[in-house]
Amino acid sequence: MNKNMSIETIIKEGLGTIVDVRTRSEFSGGHVANSINVPLQELEEKMSEIESMKQPLVLCCASGGRSGSAEMFLKRKGIECFNGGSWLSVNYIVNQAK
Repeated sequence: MNKNMSIETIIKEGLGTIVDVRTRSEFSGGHVANSINVPLQELEEKMSEIESMKQPLVLCCASGGRSGSAEMFLKRKGIECFNGGSWLSVNYIVNQAK
């Protein structure tokens, strides 16, 4: 994929998967439509599931901290991914794309 491709383009053109790395309870309190919840602490054990997702992944959490950690971890594992920051920011982009 083009390194200059933006998170907005990935989302608006449906080129990847949105993965929310917050806890299950945070996710159940509100999340981006059609996003997949894989809590940060479960990334290692869910690698086969993650590898089968449509890449690139757009990672989000509450503020961007955990999704940043997830991005570093997953890139080391060869997963194409981007830190989308707050799920609210990603949600805004999704809603703009509709």
